[in-house]
Amino acid sequence: MAPSAAVSTSAVQAERLRQDGNTYFKRDRFGAAIDAYTEAITLCPNVPVYWTNRALCHRRRNDWTKVEEDCRRAIQLDHSSFKALDLGRGANPQSYIVEEIWQELAKAKYQEWEYESNKRSWELQTLKEACESALKDKLSHDSSQIEGFLDDTIDSNSAQLEALGQVFEKAAEPDLPTEVPDYLCCKITLDIFRDPVITPSGLSYERAVILEHMEKVGEFDPITREPLHLYQLIPNLAIKEAVQAFLDKHGWAYKMD
Repeated sequence: MAPSAAVSTSAVQAERLRQDGNTYFKRDRFGAAIDAYTEAITLCPNVPVYWTNRALCHRRRNDWTKVEEDCRRAIQLDHSSFKALDLGRGANPQSYIVEEIWQELAKAKYQEWEYESNKRSWELQTLKEACESALKDKLSHDSSQIEGFLDDTIDSNSAQLEALGQVFEKAAEPDLPTEVPDYLCCKITLDIFRDPVITPSGLSYERAVILEHMEKVGEFDPITREPLHLYQLIPNLAIKEAVQAFLDKHGWAYKMD
């Protein structure tokens, strides 16, 4: 059998095993689901969803060590796997798992952005120089065809060159680190949200941070001072989506201090 055919056969078998695992999972047969996903991983170890599916089974069985192991592998295979980050939260939302997985993901995403940013910067600079050269040649040619009004011609040429420069400055803006908007940051840490929750007062906090506050300081909102209980913390999905949209556009925000 040719190598490509063998790979194709393995992929088909692995996908069938994934579907079997999904069926077992829906029936709460987590041991059988783990076995199916494990066989799929053996056949195709570089498919992130097999690892995250198995991690979900481990999570249902409260085996957080294995959850972390599978989530880390999924992150290594797919740096954009926020599903792995969510699964890594564990029974205790303050668990080191979610923060360590976030740091690993953020480091990989920042390196990816840095490479692409440097590439875009070089391409923009090369294009800018070519455009400026072409525009200067054109303006020089036009000026030689015009008699008189020298000052007006010089002013017009300068304005066009300045406008060209502004176009390229605008194009480079997404890659220029600035400040993350306040509404995307935790009110306590001032860091960009990973897992935001909203309180009855309408304020959002990083889940692990507000839980630590409630455990060590007291069950009250740190800003409004109103009573606050665990069951009142609701995932702020709108802010979480906004954070992801911001990070997709401004990869520099993944940088960890």
